[in-house]
Amino acid sequence: MAAVAARELRDGEVVFVGIGLPNLACNLARGTHAPRLALIYESGAVGAVPERLPVSIGDPALVTGSLMVCGMADVFQLFLQNGRIEVGFLGGAQVDRYGNINTTVIGPYDRPTVRLPGSGGAAEIAVHARRTLIVAQLNPRAFPERVNFVTSPGHRYAGRTRRELGMPGAGPVKVITDKAVLEGDEVSGEMVLAGLYPGVTVDEVQAGVGWPLARRERLEAVAPPTATELRVLRNVLDPKGLFLKKQSDGKTE
Repeated sequence: MAAVAARELRDGEVVFVGIGLPNLACNLARGTHAPRLALIYESGAVGAVPERLPVSIGDPALVTGSLMVCGMADVFQLFLQNGRIEVGFLGGAQVDRYGNINTTVIGPYDRPTVRLPGSGGAAEIAVHARRTLIVAQLNPRAFPERVNFVTSPGHRYAGRTRRELGMPGAGPVKVITDKAVLEGDEVSGEMVLAGLYPGVTVDEVQAGVGWPLARRERLEAVAPPTATELRVLRNVLDPKGLFLKKQSDGKTE
């Protein structure tokens, strides 16, 4: 997932980075094909060039060598709301048919079964970033037809499009999962199947979402991580396995 997400980034782009897989993806891209990637972290580090993988948005490694360190209000007002963020990375407990994301509650809002962390900066990123990428593992609980609460808007909400709601950004262009890649359809606004990982079938992907999944006429065969991508991920960025899980055979996933 980190390798596939990294390939979506182009050299020189300005990216709003979160912790976890998006952090791995951005630093992988910067260490391979996009050395001039401009990383902005919510905590106020602008143009960060961390020598090691930061473990949080408040990690001191983000400050050393960065172009600027500012307050969070400046990050959101001067960069994000001003249209300067080209790519935003998002994740969530639920992602629905139209790319809406829920990080607020599972179940009814007034009597939830699970109370989640909330929006943070995610709603602002979903609205203002020129395009967003969603990273999430595929399973029916995480991909219902309709989220329990819209924390971060996707392509449609209550039958209205982003343009009708006055949102400047393009919304989620891709959802990168552990089995396939979904894309936002330009006409319907639905997230549709666009690419399969090696060995994964369409039926397996359909079993992981809660709606009848439309698909592109021609599905892309998503290439597995290259030897270089794996080396950078495992040996350079995350040698201690803080984000990459260790399997019983000692390999990472």
